Amino acid sequence: MNDAPRSTFGRHRKIMPFEPGSIEALRQASRDKAAGLNQHVLGYGAVAEAEWRAAGIAAPDLPAMRRYRLERIRAELRRRDYAGALLYDPINIRYATDATNMQSWVAHNPTRHCFVATDGPVVLFDYFSCEHLSDHTGVVDEVRPAVPWLFLYGGELTHKRVRRWAGGIADLVKEHGGGNRRLAVDHLDPEGVSELARLGIAIGNGEAVMESARLIKSPDELLAMRRAIVACEAAMAEMEAALRPGISENELWAELHRGNIARGGEWIETRLLSSGPRTNPWFQECSSRIIEAGDLVAFDTDLIGPYGFCADLSRTWLCGDVGPTQEQRDLFRIAADQIAQNTELMKPGTTFRDLAERSRVPPPDCFATRYGVLYHGVGLADEYPTLPHAADWTDDTPDGVLEPGMVLCVESYIGRLGGHEGVKLEEQVLITENGNEKLSAYPLDPRLMSD
Repeated sequence: MNDAPRSTFGRHRKIMPFEPGSIEALRQASRDKAAGLNQHVLGYGAVAEAEWRAAGIAAPDLPAMRRYRLERIRAELRRRDYAGALLYDPINIRYATDATNMQSWVAHNPTRHCFVATDGPVVLFDYFSCEHLSDHTGVVDEVRPAVPWLFLYGGELTHKRVRRWAGGIADLVKEHGGGNRRLAVDHLDPEGVSELARLGIAIGNGEAVMESARLIKSPDELLAMRRAIVACEAAMAEMEAALRPGISENELWAELHRGNIARGGEWIETRLLSSGPRTNPWFQECSSRIIEAGDLVAFDTDLIGPYGFCADLSRTWLCGDVGPTQEQRDLFRIAADQIAQNTELMKPGTTFRDLAERSRVPPPDCFATRYGVLYHGVGLADEYPTLPHAADWTDDTPDGVLEPGMVLCVESYIGRLGGHEGVKLEEQVLITENGNEKLSAYPLDPRLMSD
């Protein structure tokens, strides 16, 4: 006789009866459940909410923000005479729909796209079985399964998938374009362009549409951005608390990732943290190097935080319970003065070219190692415009005018050519009706600011 205990698996399970015709009801119930548990519905958690309350930043009106964004897109489409926009960039899809899905993965695997009619519906073509991911937005009119035609799925039969995909897109343009066959597209491989052209669809620059739409932030977008910056700076404080001699650059950088994710942030676009001799020249990404007492530690957050907003801030710290060298103080003072003076110049009505020409630049022995730009736009990521140094201005550098509601980052990197270390600083600045407001508030290292 076998005395082994019998498994109790399944003894108390209730199996929902399945009847022909009930599959749609079950599918809808499953979708409703998943939609109610979407990360954007559940919110950002107690830690982030407490920090935002302490900072006195109200919650944005997300439905109003979503309507504003769609109106901005459609105004640009009308101005440029397009029937609609086809969006593949996950940042642009987020702007149009406020829905996300595996953002980093779909950035290099085009398996998700969105059609925004100038006068008509928003149709989201999402990854298989992901209909629930946009139910919270109130702006997506229809979700269809995407037809992915990258080689990963189509192999040598990809051309057949391209035809099937293009047929669906062309039908939408014909149905909602009112005779207009012009479609703005942000990113598209040549096979797609050719097939749409064969079907009578003309392709235009959707990136121009979306960057122009994203340029001016609404009051609710600014609330969301302020919250993202508060979350970023709280994570920066945790990173600074972890900075000690003996920690590696990689370990220190991981603290920023942890703090961002813990507050509902999404990802970090770069690994720009370096220490000691790796701070000059700039653009070394973090490594296994062990940080030593007396090292400068410089970083650029490039952080996509809560609400999908970018917090793009740079700081340079001194590691350890030591005093800075005179050279470290000098480099830091040059960078801090450049940031302060250039921020003062950022006023509505100022042209990009005039701003660049009047901006403070690094001294001659640091100019060769200068940062590539003086200013750049920022929103859901780094955005238009980008303003180079006046010395780097060319005949294909676009000019424009600073307007209220634009947000730009002001940049500085100061390191002597052939020098040992360098300093990176960056602030995030809102253009207002009367001047500007610095949105970033993380303090500069007081030891490096001392005389």
